[in-house]
Amino acid sequence: MAWEFSVLVVANVTASSEELLDALQQRSNSGACRFTLVMPGSGRDRLDAALERMREAGLENVEGSVGDPDPVVAVMDVWDPMKFDDIVVSTLPTGSSRWMGLDLPHRLEKLTAVPVRHVVSQPPRPELHTEPVPEKPRYGVLAAFAALITRR
Repeated sequence: MAWEFSVLVVANVTASSEELLDALQQRSNSGACRFTLVMPGSGRDRLDAALERMREAGLENVEGSVGDPDPVVAVMDVWDPMKFDDIVVSTLPTGSSRWMGLDLPHRLEKLTAVPVRHVVSQPPRPELHTEPVPEKPRYGVLAAFAALITRR
């Protein structure tokens, strides 16, 4: 059996982002990988959706768990130096990321002594809801009196 790398992925809001999926696919292309996603302080529904998105992107060996709301505690709860080879942390851009305020990538690198790759992901964009503009009533010859009619 060929060697398989085990990568711990730490993400929350950005767990389904294109940037993270691209980074994981690149990592997978460099050798057989198994990914474990830890989502600090998230719900099970968000975790399941992120795992499904990863599988749809071609990442076959993925599993995950919901962790403590504190990302450092969430990682240390699952961390096993005999199991994981490296860590990928996905955050929002600096300025909007609480995790970057904590300097999470560097803290995890110091705590675990393994390489930590930091992926900056854009926040998910909400779906736009559009409706056609309602058609204005046509008054014909009474158009001059339209303001009087619509004030009621």
